[in-house]
Amino acid sequence: MEDKEKAEILKIERSIGYILRIGVIVSATIILIGMILLFFQPSTAQAPNSLPLIFQGLMQLDGQAFIMLGLFCLILTPVLRVVVSIFAFAKEKDYLYVAITIIVLVILIIGMSLGLVEK
Repeated sequence: MEDKEKAEILKIERSIGYILRIGVIVSATIILIGMILLFFQPSTAQAPNSLPLIFQGLMQLDGQAFIMLGLFCLILTPVLRVVVSIFAFAKEKDYLYVAITIIVLVILIIGMSLGLVEK
């Protein structure tokens, strides 16, 4: 029984590692695309600083919008890791860590929300 639990924990840890790796690779790729677009189409406009402006810029193939989307993805990668950790701890029936991780997620969400208000 203990070997099965260790194998399951190892599987969860690998999944979390894959999430972090994929998030960084996707973010870097999006940022690289934005840098290439900026190289061929330099922009003097202000970088988009909200999701609607970013998506509008993506439709116009604005390099700054791609870079901002890549940074947004990079910021969301550890948040996704926290969400996956909640499910991992719940699966392990480690409810103390589920509660602690939920508190961390709430703090992250509050921090991001306050950051949006401060612009």
